[in-house]
Amino acid sequence: MTNPVNQKTILVTGATGGQGGAVARSLLGNGWTVHALVRNPGKQEAKDLAALGANLAIGDLDDRESLHAASRGMHGVFSVQPADFTDPRPEIEVQQGKNVADAAMAAGVAHLVYSSVGAAQRASGVAHFETKAEIEAHIDALGVPATVLRPVFFMENWSYLIQDAAEGERVGSLALDSDTSLQMIALADIGRIAADVFDNRAEFLGRQIEIAGDELTVRQIAEVLSEVDGLTTRFERKPSEELRAEAEELAKMFDWLNDEGYRADIGLLRRRYPQLSTFEAWLKAARQR
Repeated sequence: MTNPVNQKTILVTGATGGQGGAVARSLLGNGWTVHALVRNPGKQEAKDLAALGANLAIGDLDDRESLHAASRGMHGVFSVQPADFTDPRPEIEVQQGKNVADAAMAAGVAHLVYSSVGAAQRASGVAHFETKAEIEAHIDALGVPATVLRPVFFMENWSYLIQDAAEGERVGSLALDSDTSLQMIALADIGRIAADVFDNRAEFLGRQIEIAGDELTVRQIAEVLSEVDGLTTRFERKPSEELRAEAEELAKMFDWLNDEGYRADIGLLRRRYPQLSTFEAWLKAARQR
């Protein structure tokens, strides 16, 4: 007998990006039919998804008509928007998020899963957190059947936060105190959790879930990097004023991480998702790729 899940289709926005791509792959692995929203079907990431079995839907988050067309007939929609820390126009992200939600509502989808950010509800004052809070509020006001995921700091961010070694020692510059505790999550785990949410719609409808896989201090992160890479690693404290001169939005986020931080219940999450990656496990896997 055919599993009814196999007859249902999910539209995944941001499918050629890190989050959307991870969600699309997990959904395909769970037997869903995936329509991957792409602007350029010739892009390598789009071709890779098609090779895995995804259908490519041409569309753009700024093009409401394309979103409405892509959403028709879908059981669900996964919504994620890119955040540009250097762009002083946060209203672009907000409008894109609203466009996706409006299209999902108009199409009568059974389940919208929106990827927000940890602490979106806590009035952080960080612009790319506040944009997501505004999108969450719009989704709630629409009344579209929805679940909100609030991922924390991506483990993949360390791929560009780690500098090359100099004379046998790797020294990074980071606007975080050495004893600041940082919650993190791997993109692949966001994908797995999102797929589980779609698989278990009735259980997750109406919920907002902050998701993380590990929590370490900056000092502990340096220790893991040193052990896995066999290279002494340490982080020097970058003055917030220096980072603010380079990227004010990032400076605000790091100030918030020092003062407040994420509050996902990792213990509770691990009871349902025991396979959640620790930072060490993620790093070892990343080094093998």
